[in-house]
Amino acid sequence: QVQVVESGGGLVQAGGSLRLSCAASGTIFSIDVMGWYRQAPGKQRELVARITSGGSTNYADSVKGRFTISRDNAKNTVYLQMNSLKPEDTGVYSCYAHRFDWPVASWGQGTQVTVSS
Repeated sequence: QVQVVESGGGLVQAGGSLRLSCAASGTIFSIDVMGWYRQAPGKQRELVARITSGGSTNYADSVKGRFTISRDNAKNTVYLQMNSLKPEDTGVYSCYAHRFDWPVASWGQGTQVTVSS
């Protein structure tokens, strides 16, 4: 079992920054990928960014150059640094952790990010 807990959401003005954190616990040795999805009202959930255990990263086109995902293996934590935020970045951001030895990812409870114009 892997548990993930997010923190760091909130309200920010357009152009501002926020950093989200996602702490994993439990059977962490088998985690191979962690990342963030977001869902805005009335829209489909989309992958924002992901990072592998080897440090490879992927980003949605809409956030490239503005968001950075990183991980601190010593703290079993993944961070999403969000800069130059736009109102369209508003949504519930959910962290996930995928294990190479388990078919179902573990999800956090989600954290609200609201960007005002």
